[in-house]
Amino acid sequence: MKYTKLGNSDLNVSRICMGCMGFGDAAHGQHTWTLDEAHSREIIKHGLDLGINFFDTAIAYQSGTSEQYLGRALKDFARRDDVVVATKFLPRTPEEIVAGVTGQQHIETMLDKSLENLGMDHVDLYIYHMWDHQTPIYDILDGLNRMVKAGKARYIGISNCFAWQLAKANALAEKEGFAKFVSVQGHYNLIFREEEREMVPFCQEDNIALTPYSALAGGRLSKHRGETSKRLSEDSYAQLKYGDTAAQDQVIIDRVAEIAEKRGVTMTEISLAWLLTKVTSPVVGATRFHHVEGAANAVDLELTAEELAYLEEPYIPHKLVGVMAQNTAASHQRP
Repeated sequence: MKYTKLGNSDLNVSRICMGCMGFGDAAHGQHTWTLDEAHSREIIKHGLDLGINFFDTAIAYQSGTSEQYLGRALKDFARRDDVVVATKFLPRTPEEIVAGVTGQQHIETMLDKSLENLGMDHVDLYIYHMWDHQTPIYDILDGLNRMVKAGKARYIGISNCFAWQLAKANALAEKEGFAKFVSVQGHYNLIFREEEREMVPFCQEDNIALTPYSALAGGRLSKHRGETSKRLSEDSYAQLKYGDTAAQDQVIIDRVAEIAEKRGVTMTEISLAWLLTKVTSPVVGATRFHHVEGAANAVDLELTAEELAYLEEPYIPHKLVGVMAQNTAASHQRP
């Protein structure tokens, strides 16, 4: 495993971040394909054995049970100071808004609950899961800064935002003396490269770490034609993200398979080796041992300039879907 600094922080993270959305009680969340605690612990332990020290979860994953599983496993298998734990919080609910709960109060409540779930006194990275158009960004930044000052979070990150939103937030944070976002977690992989328009160059300019999710496009970039999985067949959100572009995406996926066969490696390794040339630490979900091993192996795989160009050449622009489409719509509805 190789390690690097997470943007402008002093966090030393593995080049692969283990995504924990696949862990949690399937009876307590929106996903039916998640692993129970015993199997989650096995995957987490295997990741630690392969040198992965960076773990990403969220209070929204299976009603907090992902956080609980991760926290208990890390307590048993690792020293707290040897791992980097990230979790995320959601916007205020309509009920909180009606009740007058401020953004600052909401953040403290959410983080306290996450720390309880994790069994920890702090997280290394606390991530703003998606832009809250009902709460002033000042309140969000002030609330996050209070958590950093209280020692409950070492650094802060953001997810599912546009480059202009990140730039606006960090400019305000600098003006007010608040903690700034050191990382961004967006939708970025070989068949969805819209982040390259503005987010990637902006982050390079300001040394903000890119830790994208959906690194393998929900498994699409790791499977040959005809192969499937429980997640591929049951994850309706992933269908939303890739369903309209399946034909054009398949051209790229076939090229991944072609290079993988020539190199004698897996499609996972090729897809992630490409992404690792672009970002700090992709968030890679894992529900099988070979998922973890493929991700770890990708760190040492170097693609040639010709291979990189061959993988990139068929790409055509994709429309924004899911959370980012909602973000766009909400931005347009502002008074």
